[in-house]
Amino acid sequence: MSTARQSLAVRHQRLEEFLDARTKSDALFQLIRPDALYERTIPERHRFIFYVGHLEAFEWNLLRQRLGATSFDPEFDRLFAFGIDPVDGGLPSDQPQDWPSVDKVRVYVEKIRRTLDEKLAGETVDTRETSDGTHSLRTLLNVAIEHRLMHLETLAYMLHQLPLDRKVRVGIAENGRSGPVTPRMLLIPAGMARMGLSRDGAIFGWDNEYEAHEVYVGPFEMDEFMVSNGQYLEFMTAGGYETRAYWKDEDWNWKTGKEASHPVFWKKAGDRWVYSGMFEEMALPLDWPVYVSHAEAAAYSKWAGKELPTEAEWHRAAYGNADENDRTYPWGNAAPGARFGNFDFRRWDPESVNASPDSRSGYGIHGLMGNGWEWTSTVFAPFPGFQAFPIYPGYSANFFDGQHFVLKGGSARTAACMLRPTYRNWFQPHYQYVYAGFRCVRR
Repeated sequence: MSTARQSLAVRHQRLEEFLDARTKSDALFQLIRPDALYERTIPERHRFIFYVGHLEAFEWNLLRQRLGATSFDPEFDRLFAFGIDPVDGGLPSDQPQDWPSVDKVRVYVEKIRRTLDEKLAGETVDTRETSDGTHSLRTLLNVAIEHRLMHLETLAYMLHQLPLDRKVRVGIAENGRSGPVTPRMLLIPAGMARMGLSRDGAIFGWDNEYEAHEVYVGPFEMDEFMVSNGQYLEFMTAGGYETRAYWKDEDWNWKTGKEASHPVFWKKAGDRWVYSGMFEEMALPLDWPVYVSHAEAAAYSKWAGKELPTEAEWHRAAYGNADENDRTYPWGNAAPGARFGNFDFRRWDPESVNASPDSRSGYGIHGLMGNGWEWTSTVFAPFPGFQAFPIYPGYSANFFDGQHFVLKGGSARTAACMLRPTYRNWFQPHYQYVYAGFRCVRR
């Protein structure tokens, strides 16, 4: 461990977590072959080279004023400041030559790291929030840490779409043990879903996680397991992609225009389906969760005579309990660990939908954390009492546009710190690339 790292580690746990997140992102970039750094694997996303600079630029723009540091490259500070999420049909059109050389970007990154590490080594990590819109260094570090960890997942699904010969293969964890999957639905009784964070608490949360409130949820049934590739294959075999009645107008128009006819992680090889894993292709694992867009999940649900759950229904099924004392996690109050699910970077690909029997919620629902985000029918919108983060005002507010849906749970590439009950993810309904599956409900 370097002297700078030792100095940071003893100052505060958040500083150690800050450096750990950096180490994880460095390892991920090492999986991209140098000649692929200027590739764009997903039309709606930047090229990889943007993210090489973005992670540091975000932290630099966030922390430098608080630490009394001066910008040394304002042009790069702006260039690498913000990602993209086009909702108007427009796609980025930049070319590789429009970006600076990787050597220049890495010099920029290293100078930021050196400056931040030196400044942070002499700082006290205060926890006091002020009334003037500024935040404690602890909160700023939490923002920096979780922002980087979020991008580890974004980069993973971008890397997933890169051809196998353009990335460096690493070891693949053994699949979790599981028995036969027998789909069934379980009853979730009526009651309250206790959602959101209290501003008086000590837990860090993003602005869309506040305020704490309760929502009454009527009784419903929910799938015990996430919908599997095998179940989704039945939908496809039954003509699901060709039957207009299963799709909303806007979803049908998207599917037709894009000529979407199967999940983006599947490929046809002769008369059989192949699954495109992160580092290998394989016969379609029928017991893994299917990863699809919200539009595809909703069409399947209608074909099955069911619906997608609301955010409140999902929350009650995950954290509710017969004694009406909510759990910290679906399985109880124990900290997240490998026996509770496929999360925290343990695997590159999914595992069976029933691979973690210890993960069951108080109502018996299986695998609610990890192995794939879960679509809900809830449009991403503010909770009552919402206040935008002064340090990042557009983080959530820019997406309260009626064109994004809430996802809950987490994937194999979701950090354990973001498995808190209040964490909310969101994506557009026609985005197929995220590690997102679903389960259905019947009311």
